[in-house]
Amino acid sequence: MSLSLDARQRAMLQEMGVTVWAPPPARPLPPPVAAPAQAEAEAAIASAAAPTPVLHAQPTPAAPRQPAHAAAPAAPASEPRTAGAAPTGLLLRAPVALYPQADPQAVAPELGAGWLVVLESPTPAEPLAGDSGRLLDNMLRAMRLHRHPRTFVATLNRHAPGLTAEGLEPAAGLQQALQTLRPSLVLVLGLGAARVVLGSREPLGRLRATAHHLPDGTPAVVSYDPAYLLRAPDAKAAAWADLCRALALVRRSTAP
Repeated sequence: MSLSLDARQRAMLQEMGVTVWAPPPARPLPPPVAAPAQAEAEAAIASAAAPTPVLHAQPTPAAPRQPAHAAAPAAPASEPRTAGAAPTGLLLRAPVALYPQADPQAVAPELGAGWLVVLESPTPAEPLAGDSGRLLDNMLRAMRLHRHPRTFVATLNRHAPGLTAEGLEPAAGLQQALQTLRPSLVLVLGLGAARVVLGSREPLGRLRATAHHLPDGTPAVVSYDPAYLLRAPDAKAAAWADLCRALALVRRSTAP
């Protein structure tokens, strides 16, 4: 889709590491040039749409060499192999408005009635804090959502048995948020959030490839979470394409 971006939005995209290309002015008989940067961007978007690689796998350490006279002990056949403690669960915190000071009269109609962003944040109580929070802020500002007072974020919070944590079980928390906020679209950032919101075990690449609809009919779009984009900046162009897809989906739903 084509977006009319002002200088502030272009600066936000520059902070994200995304270069915005615009069509060159018409010129008579331009001389041949090398392959444009647009082709490189399309290739980057196509390669980034592949399933997200496993980031936390650790190589299996080699077994220590045993002396020739020592017999290796046999492991019990019934003993399961574990790769570490699995997370005990997630809680969904109550949604908070990110830009409550925004003027509701200045909201562009194509931005819809409101947005709900769901992600697993390293700072769930302050979703715009830290490097990943600043990147999230830049992403939303590039979409002009900083001008929308009904831009909400609900963060997923990991908890362990015996520890108190704020939030509801994800299914109940999401249902309550949708009933209360009635957003035009749910933007789901990251594989963990996508599995919670959509209840799917598909890889992130497949979940990003299409728009989804939640049980109540609310559309949802999946993209990379800011923490991953900080580790893999080459995926920022693909993330921007996902955000443009979300904007186009809301624009179509608000068209007369």
